[in-house]
Amino acid sequence: MGYRNLLIEPADGVARVTLNRPERRNALSLQLLGELHTALADIASDANTGVVVIEGAGPAFSAGHDLSEMIGRDQAFYSELFDRCSEVMMLVQAMPQPVIAKVHGVATAAGCQLVAACDLAVAAANSSFATPGVRIGLFCSTPMVPITRAIGRKRALEMLLTGEPIDAATALSWGLINRVAPGPELESAVEELVAQITRYSREVIAMGKEAFYSQIDASQTRAYAVTAPIMIANASHQDAQEGMKAFLDKRDPKWGSD
Repeated sequence: MGYRNLLIEPADGVARVTLNRPERRNALSLQLLGELHTALADIASDANTGVVVIEGAGPAFSAGHDLSEMIGRDQAFYSELFDRCSEVMMLVQAMPQPVIAKVHGVATAAGCQLVAACDLAVAAANSSFATPGVRIGLFCSTPMVPITRAIGRKRALEMLLTGEPIDAATALSWGLINRVAPGPELESAVEELVAQITRYSREVIAMGKEAFYSQIDASQTRAYAVTAPIMIANASHQDAQEGMKAFLDKRDPKWGSD
């Protein structure tokens, strides 16, 4: 389908999803969030796609929600907007493909939330991250959900209570992002990470991602109860059998999902 606010470029098992409202710094309007949810749901069902990269057109990754559509609205609108945003964030983690945020410029409020929700993130050295809602009287309550899980309580509260931005180096040290690259090298850094992931079995990666999010917030006892059956199913999977045989035979594996 055609999108007004997104560019979708599938190629060689990688789906590139570009937030395409550069004149609004890719603000996450209700329409954009709806399109993003539809696009990600379609990609999730595509067995030929192994990795998803989300990026922004123009000078920024995303400046968060579109404040211009949030003035004078009723609670039904706000409920729809924030529910749809939460659905997008949860879908990013529920879909079988690893999702990488490719960040340049600013990622603020719900834009920072999207970075935190993605499985991995690579950022340009001059990028910055913030939850500045407190400055305008709209505390970043939903963005705090994945951000706190990524960087921990004290650091998240510092961002939330002060609204001050952090730079890419700080975001890296805090665990909000995985890698930092000079701006001209951002694309090659993303491609390197994509290449490292796509060399492995797509089906096994999907099983592993599901296992990760199923256990991450559980108690240790519950986490083992959740992951043990997945490990058993994985061990009997054709790609696991092939991988183990290839290791013993000292050869490269041939994945059934290739």
